[in-house]
Amino acid sequence: MILEIADFRITPGQQAAFEAAVARGVDEAIRHAKGFNGYKLNRCIETPERFVLMIYWDTLEDHTVGFRESPAFTAWRAIVGPFFAAAPVVEHFELASKS
Repeated sequence: MILEIADFRITPGQQAAFEAAVARGVDEAIRHAKGFNGYKLNRCIETPERFVLMIYWDTLEDHTVGFRESPAFTAWRAIVGPFFAAAPVVEHFELASKS
């Protein structure tokens, strides 16, 4: 399992609309992608315009090739992109240890 972490900075005052857009984007563009296993969206307490989106994929390629090179990625960005104050930072992680 691969964990994609996307760190977003959004336009001030758009938190509720961004949260709704992420939910809509997952439902419309990501949910049916090969290898998608769920997501979590966390809102920063200290910096209200910062969000961290965690998406679980079967493989790195399910995200970087299967999803990112599909029309679904374009649809996703059309839904959430208007809220970006800066380009998101996206990285991938694999489990190293667990309690």
